[in-house]
Amino acid sequence: MGQRWRDGRGTLVVHGDRGDVCVPLEIASSYRARTKGLLGRDSVAGAMLLTPAGGVHTFRMRIPIDVAYLDRELNVIAVRTMKPGRLGLPRLRSRHVLEGAAGVMAGWGLVAGVRVTVEA
Repeated sequence: MGQRWRDGRGTLVVHGDRGDVCVPLEIASSYRARTKGLLGRDSVAGAMLLTPAGGVHTFRMRIPIDVAYLDRELNVIAVRTMKPGRLGLPRLRSRHVLEGAAGVMAGWGLVAGVRVTVEA
C-alpha cells in the first residue's frame, strides 16, 4: 500500500477521537522540496508532508515545529515538538513525516496511534 504523491497541495484528514479534522497540506515528495521543507519560513499554514522520509532536522529553521512520524499505512508512530537547530532521531518504521507549527498537532487530535489520510 505504498502511496506516491507529487509536490503540491492537498488536504490532510486526521481521523481522531473528535471526528475527522481537515488540515491544509503542502506535499513535498521531490528531493528538492523535501530538502527545503520549512527552512526559511516564519510560519506554516496547516501541515507539510515530507515523503518519503524517516526523520528530519531543524537546522537553519526559524521556528519550533511539531513533527509527526507516519508508517506506510499513514498511522502516527510518534509526535514530537522540535526547537530550531536540532537533529531528530530517525524512526525505524517511519515512511513519511508531517511538519507543522509547534503546538498545532494536539489541537488537530494528531497523536500516536491515530490514522491520517491524504487527499492530493
